[in-house]
Amino acid sequence: MNIIESKVSPTDDVFLKRKAHNLGLRNALHEKKLESRKWGEKQKKLHLERGKILARDRIDLLIDLGTPFLELGELAGDGLYENVPPGAGIVTGIGRISGVTCMIIANDATVKGGTYYGMTCKKHVRAQKIAWEHRIPTITLVDSGGGNLPDQANIFPDAGQFGSIFNQQIRMSAEGIPQITVVHGACTAGGAYIPAVSDISIIVREQGYMHLAGPELTFAATGEDVDRETLGGAEMHCSVSGVTDYLAENDAHAIAIARQVIDDACNQNEQLRPVDPPKEPRYNPEELYGIISDDLKKPTDMYEVLARLLDDSRFDEFKALYGDSILCGYGHIHGFKVGVIANQGVIFSDSSKKAVHFMQLCCKHNIPLLYLADNTGFMVGKEAEHNGITKDGAKFFTAMASANVPKYNIILGKSYGAGYMGMCGRPFEPQFCFGWPNGKAALMGPEQAAMTLAMVQRQKREREGLSWSEAEEQDFKAPILEEFDRFATMNNYAANLWIDNVLDPVETRAVMGLLLDCASRVPFKETPFGVFRM
Repeated sequence: MNIIESKVSPTDDVFLKRKAHNLGLRNALHEKKLESRKWGEKQKKLHLERGKILARDRIDLLIDLGTPFLELGELAGDGLYENVPPGAGIVTGIGRISGVTCMIIANDATVKGGTYYGMTCKKHVRAQKIAWEHRIPTITLVDSGGGNLPDQANIFPDAGQFGSIFNQQIRMSAEGIPQITVVHGACTAGGAYIPAVSDISIIVREQGYMHLAGPELTFAATGEDVDRETLGGAEMHCSVSGVTDYLAENDAHAIAIARQVIDDACNQNEQLRPVDPPKEPRYNPEELYGIISDDLKKPTDMYEVLARLLDDSRFDEFKALYGDSILCGYGHIHGFKVGVIANQGVIFSDSSKKAVHFMQLCCKHNIPLLYLADNTGFMVGKEAEHNGITKDGAKFFTAMASANVPKYNIILGKSYGAGYMGMCGRPFEPQFCFGWPNGKAALMGPEQAAMTLAMVQRQKREREGLSWSEAEEQDFKAPILEEFDRFATMNNYAANLWIDNVLDPVETRAVMGLLLDCASRVPFKETPFGVFRM
């Protein structure tokens, strides 16, 4: 493989200007992610006074000492609900427990009693889907008052909502993917089925309880007067109903039991892809802050990004002299081989055909695909259409959508229109989607949207015989520009869970190393390609 030779000067004025801009975005991102940890001091105090452990502290006890926890959906629900911090009241992520890579899902009872909003459901279901795709055990730490009743339209009737949690648990269990639940607190109504359909359930004495209807509803429905502990307490479920399997004395004891259960009943899947000894990049990843463009009209140099992402800064480029608006080639991240498809501008017919060829090769040899998106879309215009851009773009879509190798999308610049789709955006269900703080994604850029809508408005006024001054047109465009720019931010995409997280650029290599390790343990799947229009 060829070593990328960096041309970056860390003392250059452009580098320093970009660095200041991107560090500002990085700092704002970390501050936003800390909001949920700082939120609810009163609720946290009450939680601790009851002898309970906070959700993230439970996770810290659960995972192996000194190992990372890759949290997902940290900004989910941000700004969507009143008095609900980023994260939607649930913590999800990948960690190693007793040497086994697991998906961890933990209710945060300090946020509205751990109740489920629509985004809480979406985040839980998304975490399960990731576990299912990677065939890793799911550990659910339950402490929830169930569904948030006013939001029932978003939690109850449809696929992808609360009921899908049970469906996916059952189907994963049927495929031999372990499902383990720890009941740390409330587990009521439909939520009681989460431990009930698990392979193994643990419950905390005089703290965890589960029932389809609480004492109040039971009395209203049957006239039966019963206290919560007798109705659905831990000791009753372990000794009478048999719904739970292990009785814990407190949160810490429950976590210790869970670790032992995983050690006894779960195995780490073997690696099915070869892995080379990992090597650090030859260039400091911290330099990415000075490399990422601070002007969306100027694309980021992907060679410089790859030099700080790939092992030993080595990149074996494919068809380097053809279709140079897309880079294609092979590299390694933490020893795992990956096929890279990275934008170097707008997508033309030749770059589309090159990418299709490369994707076919990666599918033949079971090599994961990493899409690094920074483009305004596919080339438009008379010449492009005559040269077959629609046909060649369709080939791109067909190869990308058909590919059954693990696929990853990172938006590290702009990602507009068909370019967002073509670079394996969320609608094409890659294994993971991420963004960098500077990333933007939308149907089109703010300027193009404002210009298009202004042209429509101008034509309408002309038909009605009305004049429209330049100032009036600018006033018309201003809110459109503002709205499209707000929509396109990666924070907005993360809040709606259209991406799995916003990554600090320097974290990207470590995150991808962990995810490629997970993917390396999943059996190879053949790729039958759709029809390529010739």
